[in-house]
Amino acid sequence: MANFSVLNRKLHRWGSIITAIPFLIVLISGLFLQVKKQMTWVQPPERKTSNTVPGVDLHAMYQVAMAVPEAGITGWQDVDRIDVRPRKGFAKVKSRSNWEVQVDIGTGEILESGYTRESFLKHLHEGSYFADFAVLWIFLPAALFVTGLWLTGMYLWILPYLTKASRKRRGGGLEESVG
Repeated sequence: MANFSVLNRKLHRWGSIITAIPFLIVLISGLFLQVKKQMTWVQPPERKTSNTVPGVDLHAMYQVAMAVPEAGITGWQDVDRIDVRPRKGFAKVKSRSNWEVQVDIGTGEILESGYTRESFLKHLHEGSYFADFAVLWIFLPAALFVTGLWLTGMYLWILPYLTKASRKRRGGGLEESVG
């Protein structure tokens, strides 16, 4: 039992060191992603409309986004994606330069326009920002180590309670000294 406890503490200590930086990156980027709708620094606020049936096609949305100079859209190759949200009444045209233009799907009017860091934060969060191999060879092992840290931490936390319960069962609890 004592050898396992010593090994557990060593694994816990070294696992903490190995996972510190990847875990910190995942933690901080995850915090920003968690509040992305509340922080305009992460993404522009969504402007919902009552137009739930598209009245304009994708090409019209693309042309509207081209009219926003900051988006830097000069051709379809500059469009990263068009995210259509009928229930909210708008579409997000995202450029490769991380500029987002929200377009009313009913009228084609620009609702909102701004720089978005959501994709950057997602890539940072999963590790693909650094390199494709980082996802499987750095961030996945770090996640496994963090899981192990949780398990060893729970063991270290519960160990005193198990020891105390074991002593009580044996009748060998700590005796009070009379002084």
